[in-house]
Amino acid sequence: MSRHPAVAEAPAQRFGDPLPDRLLDEGERLRPEELRALQLTRLQATLRHAYDNVPLYRRKFDEAGVRPEDCRSLADLAHFPYTTKADLREGYPFGMFAVPMEDVRRLHASSGTTGNPTVVGYTDGDLAVWSDVVARSLRAAGARPGHKVHVSYGYGLFTGGLGAHYGAERAGCTVIPASGGMTARQVRIIQDFEPEIIMVTPSYMLTLLDEFERQGVDPRRSSLRAGVFGAEPWTEEMRREIEERAGLHAVDIYGLSEVMGPGVAQECVETKDGLHIWEDHFYPETVDPLGEGPVAEGEEGELVFTSLTKQAMPVIRYRTRDLTALLPGTARPAFRRMRRLTGRSDDMIILRGVNVFPGQIEEVVLRQPAVAPHFQLRLTRRGRMDHLAVVVECRPDADAAAREVAAAAITAGIKDGVGVTATVEIVGPGTLERSQGKLRRIKDLRA
Repeated sequence: MSRHPAVAEAPAQRFGDPLPDRLLDEGERLRPEELRALQLTRLQATLRHAYDNVPLYRRKFDEAGVRPEDCRSLADLAHFPYTTKADLREGYPFGMFAVPMEDVRRLHASSGTTGNPTVVGYTDGDLAVWSDVVARSLRAAGARPGHKVHVSYGYGLFTGGLGAHYGAERAGCTVIPASGGMTARQVRIIQDFEPEIIMVTPSYMLTLLDEFERQGVDPRRSSLRAGVFGAEPWTEEMRREIEERAGLHAVDIYGLSEVMGPGVAQECVETKDGLHIWEDHFYPETVDPLGEGPVAEGEEGELVFTSLTKQAMPVIRYRTRDLTALLPGTARPAFRRMRRLTGRSDDMIILRGVNVFPGQIEEVVLRQPAVAPHFQLRLTRRGRMDHLAVVVECRPDADAAAREVAAAAITAGIKDGVGVTATVEIVGPGTLERSQGKLRRIKDLRA
């Protein structure tokens, strides 16, 4: 007999169908008023936990003239100070921890390419919550007990691989821990092991699709039925390309190590209309990215998170630098949605007075059938002026004439749609370095 009774029922439910009520967890069943009451209780406990146990928070609260007991409503959170990545780096390695080290069961860390890495710790309870929210995310993406999940996120200090791994196991799925790299081997594994779900960055999924086609295999005939894509911004155009080429449902997952890891928010497969934030564990705000104040719900701003259940490393009003808007819930009505990320405030290019994000360029590139969605923005300086070059890979079957047409169309599209002048260079397939983790689109060559 199967350990997971839902396995026998899985064929009767198609990918894209709403999640049956019997598979919703306790948090997903909360009514809005119950959720708000739970949030306030958890927020008050988190503020007290941070103030009593993290010296940086005690100092910041005291400097701002607030104490944990001043939070009598969710609106009162706006009086508390922000946390920034600089604060986390100041506390390197363990200064932000709110529990003794003997209670910490795992450490993760960012790459630290621009300073000290940010180190995150997890207690047993934190790991359980993390597994729960990733399992909830996978159910929202269409995964069911007994499905196989191919995890191509990197393992190690990066939170993606292990976060996805333990969440998939918690959801009753069988995990294939492929990690990143060895692309040809991953294609073979997908064909042989027949997973229903893949968890991977969208850019690396495109690399896998290229490899399927290079091997003469139609990826639409694979076992994959849903892809859970995260760790980097991606566009609706990229979603359409992945779904058409792979024959699967492509949904977004969001997370960041400072707040937890993957599983902070998830797009539901039945609606594909933005990511529902699991607000029983993570309280969201949107604020002016260039200032201090909030923006109205529905308007774009910088995403700010306060953890509500983290024990080892609570974060209070953490400025993520991710740009999005908060919207009412749909498939999970109690939880607000975040719109697909526009980009990051620290990835924004100001070119001759115009704000430019990589996602805007991607939308233009993906309209051209002769080029692949692999591109890089290269910034140089010509005299006193900044110059933008867009380097784009062509598809293998694109001849010289098709490349020339694509370059002209992309140049015009950037000028008309983004409002800046850029040069466009079309290069051969496989020329640009592929990402197996987060994709960095911008290369700043200015001296």
